[in-house]
Amino acid sequence: MEILGYLLAIIVGISLGLIGSGGSILTVPILVYILGVNPPLATAYSLFIVGSTALVGGVQSALQKRVDFKTVIIFGIPSIVAVYATRMWLMPFLPNEIFTIGSLIITKSIGLMLLFAVVMILASVTMINSKKIQQTDDNLPRVYNYPMIFLDGTFVGLLTGLVGAGGGFLIIPALVLLLQMPMKLAVGTSLFIIAAKSLIGFIGDLQGSEIIDWKLLSIFTSFAVAGIFVGIILSKKIPSQKLKKGFGWFVLAMGIYIIIKELFFK
Repeated sequence: MEILGYLLAIIVGISLGLIGSGGSILTVPILVYILGVNPPLATAYSLFIVGSTALVGGVQSALQKRVDFKTVIIFGIPSIVAVYATRMWLMPFLPNEIFTIGSLIITKSIGLMLLFAVVMILASVTMINSKKIQQTDDNLPRVYNYPMIFLDGTFVGLLTGLVGAGGGFLIIPALVLLLQMPMKLAVGTSLFIIAAKSLIGFIGDLQGSEIIDWKLLSIFTSFAVAGIFVGIILSKKIPSQKLKKGFGWFVLAMGIYIIIKELFFK
C-alpha cells in the first residue's frame, strides 16, 4: 500500500502539470485511505506536497514567461494571510466532536473529509461543465478588479487552510474571468499562488504540536515533482479540455465515494 501511495503521487504531479489544479484533490484521499494518515494531519501534509510541487511547476512556467507576478502578489497576499490564520488558529480551535445526528457522531476528522468531498464535487462540476475559454491577447493591458480579487483570494485561502486544497480550480477561473488572462498564463500564475499560500500555510502547522513524518513527505513530494514534469510534457500533446472533463468525472466519483465511506462505513 505504501508503494502504491507513492506511485499515485506521480498522478498528483501530472494533474498539476496538465491543468494547473487537482493536485490536492488527489493528495488528501491518497494520504488518508492509502497511507493511513489521519485527516487533519493529511491536510497539513497536502499543503507541503502540493506547495512544493506547484513551486517547481511555477518556476518552469516562469522560465517560459507564463507567470504574471503582479497578479501573484495581488491575489496571493490575502490568500496567504487567510490560509496561515486558518492553520494557526482556526484548525486547533475546532472540537474533536463537531455535532451528532442521532447515533452518528461527526468528529473533526469526519467533518474535514466530508467538507473535502463537497469541495471535490464542486470542483468536478466546474471541470465537467467547463467550456473552451476564448483566448485574449497577453499584450493587452489588464484591468484589476481589486475588491473581487481580494475576496476571491481570501476565500481560496480559507478553503486551503481547512482542507489542504490548493484551490487551482477556483484560482484559474478567477484569473481568466476577472483579469481576462490567457489560459496558459493563468495556469502558470496559479501554480505560483498555490505554492506560496500552501507552503506558508504549512509553516502554521510547524508551530503546532503535530509530529511531522518528513520521510513520507520527502518521498511523496519527490514522486509528485517527477509527475509535474511528465504533466508539462503531456500538456503539449493532450487537449486540455478533454483531459479536464475526464478528470472531472473521476473527481466526482471520488467525492461521492468519500461521503459514502465516511457516513456509512466508518
